[in-house]
Amino acid sequence: MITAVKHCLTCQATLHGRTDKKFCNDYCRNTHHNTLHSDGNNCMRNINHSLRRNRHILENLLPATKPLTRISRELLQRKGFSFHYFTHQLPNRKGHPVFFCYDYGYRVLGKERVMVVRERKEG
Repeated sequence: MITAVKHCLTCQATLHGRTDKKFCNDYCRNTHHNTLHSDGNNCMRNINHSLRRNRHILENLLPATKPLTRISRELLQRKGFSFHYFTHQLPNRKGHPVFFCYDYGYRVLGKERVMVVRERKEG
C-alpha cells in the first residue's frame, strides 16, 4: 500500500503517526488557528478594550459612597468615553433605558447631562 507523504499545514515538516494528522506539534496547530481567527480576535479585542475603558471611566466618576451621580456628557467624552459600546441595557423603575458597561451604567438626561449608577446586586 502506497501512502502519500503529508506535511504540516504551518511549517511544512513531514508528518509521522496518525493518517489524519495535520500539524507536527501544538505550536504549529495554535499558530495556524490564531492566524485563521486573527481578524475576528482583533475586532473583539478592540471592543473589549473600549468596554473596559468605559467601565473604568464610570467607576472613577462614581464615588464609592454614593449610589449615583450626575455629570456632564462633555466630561465623559473628554475622558475618552464612547457611547457606542455597552454590555447590556436595562430599564429603570420609570422605564427609561440605562446602559451598562459591566456593573457600571449611565442614563442620558437630555443633551447635556448623564447620570452614572452602579448596578444593584441581586440577593
